[in-house]
Amino acid sequence: MTNACHLTVSKALNFAKVAAQRSLSSRSNLPYPSKCTLKQIHMEGNKKCDSRGALIVLEGLDRCGKTSQCSRLISYLEELGHAVESWRFPDRNTGVGQMISSYLANKSHLDDHAIHLLFSANRWEKRSLMESKLRSGTTLIVDRYSFSGVAFSSAKGLDMEWCKAPEAGLLAPDLVVYLDISPEKAAERGGYGGERYEQLEFQKRVAQSYKMLSDATWKIVDATLPIEDVQKQLRQIIMECVLTCQQGKPFVELWQN
Repeated sequence: MTNACHLTVSKALNFAKVAAQRSLSSRSNLPYPSKCTLKQIHMEGNKKCDSRGALIVLEGLDRCGKTSQCSRLISYLEELGHAVESWRFPDRNTGVGQMISSYLANKSHLDDHAIHLLFSANRWEKRSLMESKLRSGTTLIVDRYSFSGVAFSSAKGLDMEWCKAPEAGLLAPDLVVYLDISPEKAAERGGYGGERYEQLEFQKRVAQSYKMLSDATWKIVDATLPIEDVQKQLRQIIMECVLTCQQGKPFVELWQN
């Protein structure tokens, strides 16, 4: 890896660590924060937000079907004439993302705290572009987001509030859809075990972390149903969200007091 790439990664880690420290410090004298503490982004000189795209996130255990369902949703929205893009985290095309990719493929080893901050930095790399795309009217269908980062890292034993801290200030999804499948059922699907986190006992802990993160705003879909049935439910859920955002739903930020 070049010196420039090392410098970029170092800056990313430093940024994420500072963000975590500031967020934890600001909340040190407050009671345990709620699961869905969000802060509305104020629009200068405009009482109502303009029409925009929706930020839709699909979450779930490994092999729950997120990637295939994201692809189907993209095709469906395109057929209806909507501007839409498929995003995925981690984004392995960036400098930080390449380090994450190496780690996930078991080609490198990093401290659990360090890899969590890299995952967070990878999302911050895309934050400005994400908001720009949404403001332009493009809906983003995202395969994993901050909730995955927190769920997987806390499943390793890291403090959940520490894991949330560097994510605070990222755009909050307009919709989170959790594709629900038991760890045992997911393990029966093809290709399971190809990456570092695809281990049954670990996935059980991830499932528990997701339960702690979820709230009444999440939409839960049974991922063990036939693909077509899952897709039908997803279409109904996301179209409501897309229409709401087109009507001027304001942006909010993740985990801000």
